[in-house]
Amino acid sequence: MKVSIVGCTHAGTFSAMNILKEHPDWEVSVFERNDNLSFLSCGIALWVSDRVSDPNKMFYASPEALTEMGAHMHMQHDVTNIDFDNKKLAVKNLVNGETFEQPYDKLVITTGSAPVVPPIPGIDSSRVMLCKNWTNAKELKENAKDVKSAIVIGAGYIGAELAEGYATLGKETTLIDALPHVLAKNFDPNMSAVAEKDYIDNGVTLGMGEKVESFEETDHSVIVKTDKNTYEADIAVMCVGFRPNTKMFADKFETLPNGALIVDKYMHTSIPDVFSAGDAASVHYNPTNDNQYIPLATNSVRQGILVGKNIEKDTAEYMGTQASSAVELFGRTYAASGLTKDHAEVLGKNVETVSLEDNYRPEFMLTTTPVLMNLVWDPETRVVLGGALTSMYDVSQSANLLSLAIQKKVTIDELSMVDFLFQPNFDKPVNYVSALAGAAVEKADSKVAE
Repeated sequence: MKVSIVGCTHAGTFSAMNILKEHPDWEVSVFERNDNLSFLSCGIALWVSDRVSDPNKMFYASPEALTEMGAHMHMQHDVTNIDFDNKKLAVKNLVNGETFEQPYDKLVITTGSAPVVPPIPGIDSSRVMLCKNWTNAKELKENAKDVKSAIVIGAGYIGAELAEGYATLGKETTLIDALPHVLAKNFDPNMSAVAEKDYIDNGVTLGMGEKVESFEETDHSVIVKTDKNTYEADIAVMCVGFRPNTKMFADKFETLPNGALIVDKYMHTSIPDVFSAGDAASVHYNPTNDNQYIPLATNSVRQGILVGKNIEKDTAEYMGTQASSAVELFGRTYAASGLTKDHAEVLGKNVETVSLEDNYRPEFMLTTTPVLMNLVWDPETRVVLGGALTSMYDVSQSANLLSLAIQKKVTIDELSMVDFLFQPNFDKPVNYVSALAGAAVEKADSKVAE
């Protein structure tokens, strides 16, 4: 059996490893444009701000390792066309320009994503940079030593973390986003307000609710003009999101509106013998029970594993995702899983929510720390649909607990009565997640009583 894998970051890497694990005698050929694979781009901001021990450890696999497993690695090779009817790839060697055809029996499309680069005047300036891959990471790390100021455009996780990184390095930092709040797609306004205060307290200029209209390069800086203000800095970094890298062949498949290939629970696309995974593909989003585009490494890894398990026959179903995520900004943890109230409203989904602030452990301890929490649930079934937490205490693993609750369709009543441990070093007699769920139960019951 001949298998070709197009693209090899996270989904491609895990697809290759698991296909070879399940079928060590198969011929597996991997085609990747870059000279590296498995780069954890979520570490870019950490590396730029001197919080990574060794950048080489930001790679968890290598072409050599996959070769040892039995893969035929074609690094710095570009797939220029795919003939799905005759099952052939047209391939170009980017080093010497040679071209050839590659036949396949099974095809895995893991072409990943590309950064969104809007057609803004002046965006092609050398002082306007991206934050996506290893090449971008090296450029940002190198110039971080010399720049005294930076404008970060996009206040999602990547932009928020990069802006925080520049601020901790003592750079004059500006963070701009067209949405009204920092991390607006991940958290509701009460938590965004906490983050915004921390940015301001740490000297960061915020331009929320501002749309960038142009870039103008000078001899020593770049001027960023929005619909409300003008900013100037040594560099600007675009962090406004990602799109699936499927433009070459998306019209052949059933896709989401943005071009992400729709896959079923076994990672099949709409074309027989063609699989997809990772940022090129859709995911099944459990809180809304539909297909969405959520480019996260965790989704890519799990989908890649499933490609390996299902490449010969359907054996393992995708359990879906809650899009669980977290970030640390100025020492404060933000963690979330599932829907926010604002996201639910955008999707037209009827939900109920509650917010609660509670200390994570008893007040009789020498120290304790408050945790601000939100919970989202279905008012009819009382099933948990989402939750978020922020605190100077590390609450990241509580988002994983909420993720499991959403996946298993746990109700707010059940979550309020889970057998959590109690020990004063760690929590209260009523764990803070139970307390949050209890507040949800109280609110839901009061609605019923009305």
